[in-house]
Amino acid sequence: MTERTVMAKLVAPVQLATQLRDAITRLNRRVRQTRPVGDLTATQLSALTSLELAGALSPRELADIERVRPPTMTKIVAKLEDRGLVQRAPHPTDGRQVILSATEAGRAVLARFERARNEWLADRLAELTQEERDTLVRAAQILQQVARA
Repeated sequence: MTERTVMAKLVAPVQLATQLRDAITRLNRRVRQTRPVGDLTATQLSALTSLELAGALSPRELADIERVRPPTMTKIVAKLEDRGLVQRAPHPTDGRQVILSATEAGRAVLARFERARNEWLADRLAELTQEERDTLVRAAQILQQVARA
């Protein structure tokens, strides 16, 4: 048995869960922090991403998804709209409401953020050995499996 195999057998599932959660949280935080300078705040980016993923949402639905109060979401949407990243359209069934969606410019901003994040992570992965990258390929597959469970 290799040292790595022995160590894996000694780590209890609860300890492994803690280690994985901590590593994933730190990596996710670092990736989220990687963005073009002077662009959107994390909150604005999150709202724009939610709109892009959902296709279109009412301001209330967006506030619920982002877990903020509607007045806070109104301010966020106003800033995104001022930058031409979000557009309003009449609600199809309720004339008192509007539907929000990302504009072409908003989608371009999201693509730029994604490229910056992918480049940052690719640079970090390039610093690893081939064996470490091979291990991460397998780990990514396993994490996908865990996420589907």
